[in-house]
This record gives sequence, structure tokens and C-alpha cells, in this order.
Amino acid sequence: MKSVIRKAAGIAGASVAVAAMSLAGAPAAHAEDPTQGCPYPYVCFYVDDDAYIAGRPIAKYRDVTSSYQTVRSRPHYYVLNTRNDDVAYLRLQDGTSICLRPNSSTMFTNAYSVTGIRISSSSTC
Repeated sequence: MKSVIRKAAGIAGASVAVAAMSLAGAPAAHAEDPTQGCPYPYVCFYVDDDAYIAGRPIAKYRDVTSSYQTVRSRPHYYVLNTRNDDVAYLRLQDGTSICLRPNSSTMFTNAYSVTGIRISSSSTC
């Protein structure tokens, strides 16, 4: 009888220990903080360095498209892609384009203006 009681107490103690470890080891669930005011899964445009630092994008895009979406033609200082698996193609005013990899950003001088964006479900350029 004593061995049955000891076995039951041992199982109960082990269960409590496992439950305590799983609670202590689990981080609190929370939403991912937006990067520079650009939440996942967006590609965001910033007009200058101050707007980028302050987290104030002037435009946000998130739809995967087969053709370019028009972007208001003006100089853009930063473009930030917060998507984890999708590249973004940025069409410049001269008709050329660049590819922005997932979770990356690019900076332009005032000589360049982005006129279009196409988000692709491809994870590589």
C-alpha cells in the first residue's frame, strides 16, 4: 500500500513540476512590434530620414500583385519591406527596377523616385 501511495505522490509531484516548467519557460504571447511604424506584412515608404526615424511612413502596401501598383511619384528616402517571405520590386522613374528582399530596406538619394511597386510571393529576387 505504501508503494502505491508513494507512486501516486511521485506522479503528482512530477506533473506539478512539468506544469511549472512549461509555464515558466513559455514567453508571454504578444503581437510583433511594428518596425519604424511599418507593421508586418507591409512595404512602407518614407519621405525623409526624420519620418523613418519617427516611424511615420507616407504609404504602405501589402497586396501581392502580378503588375505594378502606382506609387505617387516623389523622392522617397527609405523603403522598408517587413514581409518575411516576399520580395518587392520597386520601379524607378527611369523605368528600371530594383528588388527589395524580405525583411530589408533600401535608401534612395533625392535623384531617384519610385513610381511603382510589385510585391511578389517569391522569397528570392
